[in-house]
Amino acid sequence: MDSEAKDQRDLSTRFRRSEGRSGRTYAATVKVSRSELAELNRVAKSEQKALSEWAREVLLREVRRAQNDPLFTEIVATRMLLNLVLKHIACGELMSAEMFTDVLTKVRTTKHKQALDMMEQYAATDKKES
Repeated sequence: MDSEAKDQRDLSTRFRRSEGRSGRTYAATVKVSRSELAELNRVAKSEQKALSEWAREVLLREVRRAQNDPLFTEIVATRMLLNLVLKHIACGELMSAEMFTDVLTKVRTTKHKQALDMMEQYAATDKKES
């Protein structure tokens, strides 16, 4: 295969869209400082991605992330469980099996609301600090 034919094939392969991927025609831009750009480039390079592709993935992941993140909810549930159990221990009280079952039920039934409330508190704090 001559060099010109190989260059043509390589060029068409490089610009061909992945199967099923729609065209990307819009840009979402952001201004960053020189040090921020270096940091972004470093992270993108560590993941072996172009900065634009890495940034696109991060932006879309953040915007698509569920408001009620299951991991965050379980962390809140663990915190609730610890607080409720440690309260009894700190007060020198013994906890019966029935009391512990009640605590588990309370955690299970209120963890989603507690997690959403906590997320709202974080969002309010973030807005105040901006």
